[in-house]
Amino acid sequence: MIISFKCLFFCIFAHKIVYHKMEKAKKILYLTQEIEPYVSETSLSQISRNLIPAVQETGREVRTFTPKWGHINERRNQLHEVIRLSGMNLIIDDADHQLIIKVASIASARIQVYFIDNDDFMKNRQMLLDANGRMYKDNVERAMFFARGSLETVKKLRWTPEVIHCMGFMSSLAPYLLKLAYYDEPSFRESKIIFTPTTDLQESPLPKNFDGILSYREANKSALTTLGELKGLQDLNRIGMFMSDGVVLTEPNEHYERMAREMGKPVAILNSESLAEGPTALYDRLWDEVVRNRPKEDVDDEGFLF
Repeated sequence: MIISFKCLFFCIFAHKIVYHKMEKAKKILYLTQEIEPYVSETSLSQISRNLIPAVQETGREVRTFTPKWGHINERRNQLHEVIRLSGMNLIIDDADHQLIIKVASIASARIQVYFIDNDDFMKNRQMLLDANGRMYKDNVERAMFFARGSLETVKKLRWTPEVIHCMGFMSSLAPYLLKLAYYDEPSFRESKIIFTPTTDLQESPLPKNFDGILSYREANKSALTTLGELKGLQDLNRIGMFMSDGVVLTEPNEHYERMAREMGKPVAILNSESLAEGPTALYDRLWDEVVRNRPKEDVDDEGFLF
């Protein structure tokens, strides 16, 4: 039987191929600034409320963290403290702040929500603006507390999210921490990070102790020199996008689309007709890259990655 040279070459080459099936991200962590019914009448709270259950309905395992804002009624919403997860002291710029974890369920959506609480940053206080409509001066510290509190709690839960979707200003420092301070933690070592910026954020100057707030483990402001001078709270959106692996926008926005692409980040825009379609496609694309780049010893005998 005569075998052509091309056929022989193909057989030898094919024998060495490592077959790969498209991997879907199965575990998604959401750090969202707000979610209905706990925060009403904002575009982000409505999007969070609709997106997260929609993603869960595609067969993904989701967990959701949000700040426990002072106006959230604990009795009406049936929040209760999780003692085993509470009690850790987080040091931010040399000041101790106790972490309190509470939990509640949105029965109609069949999702559980973890709340990050603290007497200094959350109790008897509104969201980003005070009663006079002015930005709280410690909003950057509050954002750092929310990000670290959420990530430390995920570690305690021994959960390993494949994709972490950070939504809104309050989650903007989570990508920074994940890339520079938590990069070698077992829970986050392979996680891909998505960021959704707050597009209607009121501008306000950064606090004088901004450098101290950013300093944690190996993370510090020197990692952000590529972004140039950082002056105001809008720059936290830039930090979140710069440190993420992809960007999801809640609506078309030329400014943020251009900014993300200049940073080399893939962009998805929420589709009102199929809310979960854009984000999950991006989740899967980024997670598939993780699987493809794993060492060869992580390949089984039949050539499939595991």
